Amino acid sequence: MPQIPQSLHELTVGQLAARSGAAVSALHFYESKGLITSRRTSGNQRRYDRDTLRRVAFVRAAQRVGIPLATVREALAELPEERTPTREDWARLSGAWRTELDERIKQLGRLRDHLTDCIACGCLSLETCVLSNPDDISGERMAGSRLMPERPAGREPRD
Repeated sequence: MPQIPQSLHELTVGQLAARSGAAVSALHFYESKGLITSRRTSGNQRRYDRDTLRRVAFVRAAQRVGIPLATVREALAELPEERTPTREDWARLSGAWRTELDERIKQLGRLRDHLTDCIACGCLSLETCVLSNPDDISGERMAGSRLMPERPAGREPRD
């Protein structure tokens, strides 16, 4: 890993990629989504403040636990003057995200537990399907195949 002198306050995209472990394309993507920022040199090259390393680490940690980038962007935007997240920021934000993650875990557990049932049903009983109609939320409004998208009249399914 290339060493970056402590006196250097800005990083090139290559240096940021090497130090953060994120691909250059990922850094460009994060920038396009407003997660990190850079300035442009007179030669139109990107330069990142050193504290961008911590922002990238924050973004990547959030991604690893399944937090959508839009949610991460909103969280970073709440920081005063868009400063670099601290350990306290992570503790506060991760606590707020815990409920969302718990709900996803619950949904994935239900999917795992009923996946075999889905294969056996062949989607002939959508009114009670635990995957496409959890807790039978559509059962009172309609039944079975009407949950499937309708084909225009006269069109037969292809083999």
